[in-house]
Amino acid sequence: MSLPISNAVERNYFFNWSVSFSFDFVLLKASSTFLQGDILFLHMSKDPIRAGEIVVFNVDGREIPIVHRVIKVHERQDTGEVNVLTKGDNNFGDDRLLYAHGQLWLQRHHIMGRAVGFLPYVGWVTIIMTEKPIIKYILIGALGLLVITSKD
Repeated sequence: MSLPISNAVERNYFFNWSVSFSFDFVLLKASSTFLQGDILFLHMSKDPIRAGEIVVFNVDGREIPIVHRVIKVHERQDTGEVNVLTKGDNNFGDDRLLYAHGQLWLQRHHIMGRAVGFLPYVGWVTIIMTEKPIIKYILIGALGLLVITSKD
């Protein structure tokens, strides 16, 4: 799932911590700040999103979430609604061409979370097993054989 313009991600797991922190785990397939195979940890708190933060967002009409940096934050004084504008680190302009037709800003409901950490290279296991299913079957067979032949 690589995209030449934007950074593609594959949503893998959802994990809830008992102290009311919820994190999404995202496997990166292509990025400039992060490398292919890195797993990105997301957190969506009620804290305001700030320029410079890296967010993962969905755009209406697109299946694949995008990982980009926030470059502008616009708060409407009348409603308090916060809108953000994003840009890929390697892109010359902002992401308005990636947004839905006529959309100029991302609203809160578009944003899946902000990046709070990552594990480098760990996602390669998933990438390899997805792109080369034979590896997955060999691994399952080897583990099955190990279980059958092990002595207790």
